[in-house]
Amino acid sequence: MLSQQTINVIKSTVPILKIHGEAITRHFYQTMFAAHPELLNIFNHANQKQGRQQAALANMVYTAAMHIDNLAAIKPAVRQVAHKHRSLGIVPEQYAIVGTYLLQAIKDVLGDAATDEILAAWDDAYQVIADAFIGIEQDMYSEAANQTGGWDGFRTFKVAKKVQESELITSFYLIPEDGKSISSYQPGQYISIKIQLAGQEFTQIRQYTLSDAPGKPYYRISVKRESGGLDRPDGVISNYLHHHITEGSLVELSAPAGDFILDMEDPRPVVLLSGGVGITPMVCMLNTMLDSDDQRSITFLHASPNGLSHAFRDHVSQLAQEHVNLNAHYCYTSPADSDLENELVYKQGYMDAAWLRQVIQEPDANYYLCGSVTFMRSVYAELLSIGVAEDRIHYEFFGPKASLAPATENV
Repeated sequence: MLSQQTINVIKSTVPILKIHGEAITRHFYQTMFAAHPELLNIFNHANQKQGRQQAALANMVYTAAMHIDNLAAIKPAVRQVAHKHRSLGIVPEQYAIVGTYLLQAIKDVLGDAATDEILAAWDDAYQVIADAFIGIEQDMYSEAANQTGGWDGFRTFKVAKKVQESELITSFYLIPEDGKSISSYQPGQYISIKIQLAGQEFTQIRQYTLSDAPGKPYYRISVKRESGGLDRPDGVISNYLHHHITEGSLVELSAPAGDFILDMEDPRPVVLLSGGVGITPMVCMLNTMLDSDDQRSITFLHASPNGLSHAFRDHVSQLAQEHVNLNAHYCYTSPADSDLENELVYKQGYMDAAWLRQVIQEPDANYYLCGSVTFMRSVYAELLSIGVAEDRIHYEFFGPKASLAPATENV
């Protein structure tokens, strides 16, 4: 428990963190990695280079300071991060390292403004927050290891099959090398894959959503080959998987994790909305419902540039023909001539409020949303504009924790 004095001091730093939060976290990562380069085996190098990890941590610190007198309010965010930590293999000893360099960064960036009182208060607060993470993660580690087919840490899997789903997305069917059973998971969860690239000192870890229903003898991930541009390089691991991992290759996986999951108990209709590779958790959710003979009304909405980039189109369209409770509709922003000739485009352009009103027949539904930040912010706003309650919209980002609130509200 924190004293009222500590709480007051922490809350007094909120305006400072809003201004200097990212400067603090940038300095924190630089100094921590310089002293403990072994932690580069865990952190996503691409997110570091693009500044996404620094921004996410700054937002987390800012939010914790705002709610320091009621940390229960940020428990959902803590659990989401704890799932990722468990998937990465974060251990309690590493929290002490993070605490040391985070406090040092506050002192270095703020200078004289970081008084002894402020540093002592943040030291106390960090210990409370770290203990909360450690406790939650220990429970997650135990659950992952002790369930049927479960394991601790990373386990060797073999690529049993590799299937191209679109011009950019390829599926990998993964089976355990030891031939033993694998743990189940909830639709929407992900696994971490650990890769050691030739000639590089540190391993790299990425999370990929499981793209098929649980209960199979394999895990399936469907990976988009990320092509770079003027402001960012090609995706290192996604390109490695596409070009160098073949059938028979061995990879290291951690057990399934994540809290973006389909509610299988709620009887209300389900609307699945995705953009690009965000289709992967939606296909998993869809397959799970239909495999279990779920009779809820399901609306499947997907946005893609065109048919060449649209993964799982034939699969979902076939399911829509076979199941009267499933309706599927697609949006293409740049349809190819073949798309128009075959009448495969249900809307040319973007998902907007008018179209959503037209295709969603039962608005009193649960909505699941996944895609790029730009796509999700747009669709989230459109859903709100047609009267969908915020607590009915569930969403997942690929990458560090983010918000669908307007960017000006974030640190």
